[in-house]
Amino acid sequence: MSFVEFTKEQEKRLRQVNPLAEELIAQNRATAENIKNRNRNNIGKILNKKILGGGFRYPLEALTETTDYLQFTIVEYQSTKQRSGGSLVGSPGSRRIGPQGTKDKAKNNLGSIILQMPANIQDGNAVDYGESKMNTLIGAAAGAIGSVINKTGEAVNEGLKGDKEGAKNKMAELSGDLKTTLGADSSLFDAAAQFTTAKATSSALGVLGGNVSTAQLLARETGNIFNPNMELLFNGPTLRSFNFSFKMTPRSPEEAQECKNIIRSFKLNMAPKTKNTGSIGGSGVFLKTPNVFELRYMKGGREHPFLHKFKQCFLTNVSVNYTAEGVYTTYDDATPVSMTIDLSFKELEPIYDVDYDDAGGVGF
Repeated sequence: MSFVEFTKEQEKRLRQVNPLAEELIAQNRATAENIKNRNRNNIGKILNKKILGGGFRYPLEALTETTDYLQFTIVEYQSTKQRSGGSLVGSPGSRRIGPQGTKDKAKNNLGSIILQMPANIQDGNAVDYGESKMNTLIGAAAGAIGSVINKTGEAVNEGLKGDKEGAKNKMAELSGDLKTTLGADSSLFDAAAQFTTAKATSSALGVLGGNVSTAQLLARETGNIFNPNMELLFNGPTLRSFNFSFKMTPRSPEEAQECKNIIRSFKLNMAPKTKNTGSIGGSGVFLKTPNVFELRYMKGGREHPFLHKFKQCFLTNVSVNYTAEGVYTTYDDATPVSMTIDLSFKELEPIYDVDYDDAGGVGF
């Protein structure tokens, strides 16, 4: 199936029926530009234009409505402030790709690369948890201090308003809260006394060069330790990473050139930018963030209905083996007979629950 450039009427119809219309149209235009340059024998020059990866694919076979492939769309990086309209903190899900928000991102579409489905397709979601300890004395002290700060503030506020009775009531509430928090049981105060004694002893031994902790002293003296009230607490989300490996064995001069363009495009778009960043004495003042990759598993012209989704990713590592068969062998034009390209991507933001609201298949 040969490539056909969309007409205005076809683009209009596509926008009406396909939520990924803008993405497909941008890709079609990039491919058309790629072919025009190829027909002019200027393939190498396309990388110097705005289309840094327009329409490259391996293998060079016809794509049908049942073809599965992995698409890498290259877009210009937008900072959090640019995407949020002025805020330095982005909203959860702002780096999500797919039908929602595709039109805005397509404006900075720099092209796409299509590769065969990788041999190892997997995802892994993780969140960070950590152990937390707080013995009963610390817990009681924390509750008491919190009550004092809270009720004292409320009492002062009532006093500033001229409500003396209200201020008096707040202080009475504080007294009740302290009794509830600390309790009437003398065991808590006995434990506090033991802790204070052990702490003072430990500090004194430290002056003499001893290295005995308060907990060790209590264990040696009484055989008891304070209940740590250990609990597993949520620390925060994590960022996902993805690794892909693709083997490329060009079967024609055209496919060899396509492999060269694909490798160069990945390398170029992960490189920090120095153009138009200003310089002093020939040394750049700033480095601009590299381009971003939007990955999609595709089936024909639509997103794959089952496999997981991606958020915007940075390409963090590219590794190319030009002797994939273990021996150096090339064609007459010096193109390696077999190559392996390994790619490592990392998402720009974590996965949140809101990301699943409009995600099909298995989600993220």
